[in-house]
Amino acid sequence: MSIHLEAKKGDISETVLLPGDPLRAKWIAETFLEDSFCYNNIRGMLGFTGTYRGKRVSVQGTGMGIPSTLIYCQELLETYKVQNLIRVGSAGAFQPELKLMDIVIAMSASTNSSLNRAVFGSADFAPTANIDLLLKAINFAEKSTITFHAGNVLSSDFFYDENPDYFKQWANYGVLCAEMETAAIYTLAAKFGVKALSILTISDSLVTTEEISAEMREQKLSDMVNIALNSF
Repeated sequence: MSIHLEAKKGDISETVLLPGDPLRAKWIAETFLEDSFCYNNIRGMLGFTGTYRGKRVSVQGTGMGIPSTLIYCQELLETYKVQNLIRVGSAGAFQPELKLMDIVIAMSASTNSSLNRAVFGSADFAPTANIDLLLKAINFAEKSTITFHAGNVLSSDFFYDENPDYFKQWANYGVLCAEMETAAIYTLAAKFGVKALSILTISDSLVTTEEISAEMREQKLSDMVNIALNSF
C-alpha cells in the first residue's frame, strides 16, 4: 500500500489509464474491461484492474489538476512499478477546426504551472509523449477512421482564468487545447524512465463556447478509451 492507494502488491497492472474523474474510471472498468475489481476507494478516488482482449490493464482516477495527478502517478510509479501511463481526459479547444468530441493526441504539453521551474530553475523542461505509444495510438485512430488531431496542448493550473481571451496567445502558437494534467504525467514518466501518452476528447470550445454535458464527459467518450486500450 501507499498513502493514497490501498492496492496490494500485484493488484495494479503495468499499464494504467488515468481519467481525472473517478466515476469515469468506474465507467471504463464496467464498460470495457472483463473480470474487473476495485482496488482503491481511498478518498473516493476509484481504481480498477481487469482485462481487455486478454491484456491486463488498470484504470485509476487522478482528480483534477497537476498537484493531485502528481500524487497518484508518483505512487503508481514508485510503489507499484507501473510502466505505461495513459491519460484519458477532456479538454477545451483553442482552434476553430477542433469540434466537440474530436480526439486530441498530445505530442507535448506546455504549461503555466511552475512544477518544472521548481526543478530546473529558469530553464524550461519540455514534457513529451512516448513515441511508441504515440504511433500506436495514431495508427489505431487512422484504421478506425476516428477524427483526431495531434500536437501541443496546454496543461493549465487555471480552470477559470481571469482573462477570457488568455487562450488566444497559445492558439497563435499552434497549441490545440487546454487541460490540466498532461505536463505532470509526461514529466514524471521522464523522471522514472517509463512511457506516457495523453489522449483527450474535446468537451468544450473556447472559440465557439459550445460544450458537452456532464453526463457525456463521464460516460460518452468511447473513441478516446478505445484508442487508449489499443495503444500499448
